[in-house]
Amino acid sequence: MLDIKSLTPYEITEFVVNELNLPKFRSNQITDWLSKGVTSFDEMKNLPKDTIEKLKSICYISVANIEKKLKSSYDETVKYLFSFEDKECVEAVVMKYKHGYSMCISTQVGCKMGCTFCATGMSGFTRQLTPSEMLAQIEAAQRDLNIRISNIVLMGMGEPLDNYANVVKFLRLVSDEKSLNIGLRHITLSTCGLVPRIYDLADEGMPVTLSLSLHAPTDEIRSKTMPVNKKYPIEEAIRACKYYADKTGRRITYEYAMINGVNDTPFCAHCLGQLIKGTLSHVNLIPVNPVKGTGYNPSNDKRIIAFRDILSKYNVNSTVRRTLGADINASCGQLRGKNKS
Repeated sequence: MLDIKSLTPYEITEFVVNELNLPKFRSNQITDWLSKGVTSFDEMKNLPKDTIEKLKSICYISVANIEKKLKSSYDETVKYLFSFEDKECVEAVVMKYKHGYSMCISTQVGCKMGCTFCATGMSGFTRQLTPSEMLAQIEAAQRDLNIRISNIVLMGMGEPLDNYANVVKFLRLVSDEKSLNIGLRHITLSTCGLVPRIYDLADEGMPVTLSLSLHAPTDEIRSKTMPVNKKYPIEEAIRACKYYADKTGRRITYEYAMINGVNDTPFCAHCLGQLIKGTLSHVNLIPVNPVKGTGYNPSNDKRIIAFRDILSKYNVNSTVRRTLGADINASCGQLRGKNKS
């Protein structure tokens, strides 16, 4: 069966004209319906019945089904557990800001990277998500909440650059004016640091914001919490990020999960400041989410502020990320883990 929603408008035209032997205007109708988030071919009301039946016999439309939905009583953050055709589940989170709605989506079922503070990594890796399954998460949330998502963050379950081809195609699809038409500058891609793929992404010519999950300023500390660092050490990752910034003109965001007694010391702050001073970058200081079994606890406010103040001495811009959805375990991996147990 053909995954029609993973096709570009051009590919849909090629398929409709060459495979289905239909006039070109039918492809425009199909593309238009898909952009509206339809979940079945029967909803395509301006198509002839025989065309609909033909489509149903050789194609399918990816749908993200809502298995669980949690809404924060604090800040309107909504967390979803979505399932797909094969019953595999992923998580996504919708966050409300002054500028509109942002959505953090998943790119894989599980993750191979094994970061020791991450709930997703504890469940292992199952499979890659298709471009259409990434789109379906956004469409399902928009349909359920009756909103328009204006910003996307690829920071849910999975490592986006480990699913490179599908993620790049998703980026081209979601930003297409015939699809969801969400501008690439409104999309952030978070990576643990797959260095060769950072260079590849820089050369794609897509101005998405790159976010590196750094979480430590030295190889010794980072290798203990993030196995990827043993293959791609910090110096290589930072060099790749500088290349990305130079190539795209986009500021790099460094994510830094503040773990009490592990990476939140004044020594770590000075090391980080020296590492990235003078670069086009910003640091997000994030109190680590407590995950059962990791033994990690978030840094307290005093340590976080002291860390931020040291960074400022190196003229490194940083912010302490506001915690959203704290009452619904809004960090990805926890809801799926509960669902499997």
